[in-house]
Amino acid sequence: MLAAFASSSALAQSTRRTGRETNANRKARIARQITETYTHRWEVAGGGGYLRFRSGQFTQKNSEIAFWLNTTYYFNRNLGLTGELRGAYGNAKIQNYNPYASLVGRPQISEYPFLAGPTYRFHLRQKTALSAFVLGGTAIGKFDGDSKGISAANLGLWPSTSARPAFSIGGSLDLNMYPNLAFRITPSYTATTFGGSYQNNAGFEMGLVYRFGRQK
Repeated sequence: MLAAFASSSALAQSTRRTGRETNANRKARIARQITETYTHRWEVAGGGGYLRFRSGQFTQKNSEIAFWLNTTYYFNRNLGLTGELRGAYGNAKIQNYNPYASLVGRPQISEYPFLAGPTYRFHLRQKTALSAFVLGGTAIGKFDGDSKGISAANLGLWPSTSARPAFSIGGSLDLNMYPNLAFRITPSYTATTFGGSYQNNAGFEMGLVYRFGRQK
């Protein structure tokens, strides 16, 4: 009986020691993967999205399909500098009482913000990352390219312009597929200033992120 007890005790101790070693190995592997994922110097990302935009002072908001491309340079694991190009395309909702409404229907409009600013990652895990950004810059608006020669002002739309101030704030969720590849979801708020007034636009972006280079 003593021999059986001693044997059982030794086996239990060996099992606990093996379990501790396995758990330690797992934690070390996860730590290595986190380091490998978030010590890339560069990120390039892009994809599509959706935006709600008001095309004129008295028009209803319209839905727009968007694209986005950006590059981020990371100074360390958390802080980076992002430059981003966006584009959004939709059809303006001309007021029914406008005399040109029946002629132009719902003309196509588009906006192109060029933005830059800081990005900060505050949640770094093996499979997920959370970050926030504040971007500022300028935006191009095209509101009469599909209006059959009728000016944007006569349609009740913002005037087309080559450069108006714009900024955007938001946050991103990265779902890591590999250390250098992730799927990103980004809800955001974007303010544009076409026509000398503010447009409060909300939307989201989705796409792929590719990481490369190494921080020293």
